[in-house]
Amino acid sequence: MSQISLTFPDGNSRDYPAGVTAAQVAESIAPSLAKRAISASLDGRHIDLQWPINDSGAISINTMKDDAPALELIRHDFAHVMARAVQAIWPDVKVTIGPVRDYGWFYDFDRADPFTPEDLGRIEAKMKEIINARDPVRTEVWDRDRAIAYYKDRDEPFKVELIDRIPEGEDLRMYWHGDWQDLCRGPHLQNTGQLPADAFKLTHIAGAYWLGDSSRPMLQRIYGVAFRNRDDLKAHMTMLEEAAKRDHRKLGREMDLFHMQEEAPGQVFWHPNGWNIYVALQDYMRRKQRADGYVEVNTPQVVSRKLWEESGHWDNYQENMFIVEVDEEHAKTKTVNALKPMNCPGHVQVFNHGLKSYRDLPLRMAEFGSCNRYEPSGALHGIMRVRGFTQDDAHIFCTEDQIEAETKKFIEFLAGVYSDLGFTDWRIKLSTRPEKRIGSDESWDRVEAALGNACQAAGYNYELFPGEGAFYGPKLEFVLRDAIGRDWQCGTLQVDPNLPERLDADYVGADGAKHRPIMLHRAVLGSFERFIGILIENSAGKLPFWLAPRQVVVASIVSDADAYVAEIVATLRATGIRAEADTRNEKINYKVREHSVGKVPAILAIGMKEVEDRTVSVRRLDQQGSRLLPLADAVAMLKDEATPPDLR
Repeated sequence: MSQISLTFPDGNSRDYPAGVTAAQVAESIAPSLAKRAISASLDGRHIDLQWPINDSGAISINTMKDDAPALELIRHDFAHVMARAVQAIWPDVKVTIGPVRDYGWFYDFDRADPFTPEDLGRIEAKMKEIINARDPVRTEVWDRDRAIAYYKDRDEPFKVELIDRIPEGEDLRMYWHGDWQDLCRGPHLQNTGQLPADAFKLTHIAGAYWLGDSSRPMLQRIYGVAFRNRDDLKAHMTMLEEAAKRDHRKLGREMDLFHMQEEAPGQVFWHPNGWNIYVALQDYMRRKQRADGYVEVNTPQVVSRKLWEESGHWDNYQENMFIVEVDEEHAKTKTVNALKPMNCPGHVQVFNHGLKSYRDLPLRMAEFGSCNRYEPSGALHGIMRVRGFTQDDAHIFCTEDQIEAETKKFIEFLAGVYSDLGFTDWRIKLSTRPEKRIGSDESWDRVEAALGNACQAAGYNYELFPGEGAFYGPKLEFVLRDAIGRDWQCGTLQVDPNLPERLDADYVGADGAKHRPIMLHRAVLGSFERFIGILIENSAGKLPFWLAPRQVVVASIVSDADAYVAEIVATLRATGIRAEADTRNEKINYKVREHSVGKVPAILAIGMKEVEDRTVSVRRLDQQGSRLLPLADAVAMLKDEATPPDLR
């Protein structure tokens, strides 16, 4: 039997017969390790302890102390245990798929009767029985015909279809615990008893089309979360409770910011209050970009199919585009256009208009570009996931030698914006060359090094994600962490030599010859809609004063104070403060409560004493008591708070 060599994390190597399993490797190191082992990593690939290893490589044995593989296995196994529990309770239910996601998993079921919230408790109880049984997990590789026959005999059509979708030549791996079986790529734990029975919870039920296709059957999706221990679960459930309080859809109603409706799915109807946030944020970004050397452009919403074909979007992105067919006057055929899903091709057209020299580079071109992309209705989520949105989009046309300097400059720009908006906890992901790519290895080496060096020069570390870049270039992603610990990928910088090539962009170099520019696609916020949603949830609606949609409400205590209220409002508005009067015949405590729910940061209560003394009583959101100030002092204080950070 042939031998293979396995190298361990400490650098030592051992020889084993080909076909050895990771479980046997763990046993050869120490029986205690074999008992604690849950999986292994082979050359960076997560593998099952039962899988045969036929080639030499670098191996490490995973235990429950290894966070990422442990959580992947826990959540994946819980999906299987839940599916088994469902079929144990309702044998007629058909199973489909159950992937790991976010902090847990989901599994889609075909069942005639709807699941109820009460059913989740029954399923959880059955899952704990399965865990306590400590059934061994076993796996086999089957040929295609055997697997299809197996599922046809058991009337599991969804599994048959999944097998048909698996490319010929790929293993069909089966997993069992007890008598229950599922088609699965693995890996899995070694027995159900390895699952932490006190560290999971089924959270909710939703509808989902089979494979996300609205023409296919509607299934029932059960979601669950799981962690390594009870404390982590408790912390997560507390976070979910807090997230529900901060839900931008709920706060959007309370603050009267926006609404959505059936006649315009995935489109936002901005109300005056919400539009105040939008405009204030856009004005801020416009000032910041101009100060950083950007020129602002605007490109058409509807563009001919021809340009999208030239850019490559027609072949690769058509299913996400809104197509517009027009009967042009006297034309024999319809003209096919599309609403732009992104701004990049339009910016190349602006670049191409007129001769460009190396002296014009780098050229930083920005647009608050209104884009439209088709998203399945099931994926839409308030203003976080929409079909119509505006990107804070920009493209930097530069030479390869300028990539590092421009990237450093952008990271510093982005850091300043995030800081101004209250985000100091963020990280950078560097995605490098995929297997299928264009360009030479030498070019990829230079560009990847340029991005990494730029991060370091700007004073930031980065996480490496090998193989996750686009086929034409590496990219940086900037991930924010909000007030309750959730991560949001917002900013991006993508190196692209491909689009300038496809759209024939060039500049005249110092040598007098034409050269292709490099295009850096970059965004800070991502989209205004989504970022505003993030801002609302991060602040629980208590936005910084300069961004608050309603900054000051001047509320009368008695009607005789109405004239002074009007004077105060006029004075505040003259300084640029978003102020409004509340002279309704209601008690002041009622007014204060109502405006506090609306997250107004400052309420000025005006009675006759304030009229006589020309003062104001300032009440702050979430603060006890009030502060009496002369009108001039209050106006000066509020004006200072209302000044955007870039203008201070």
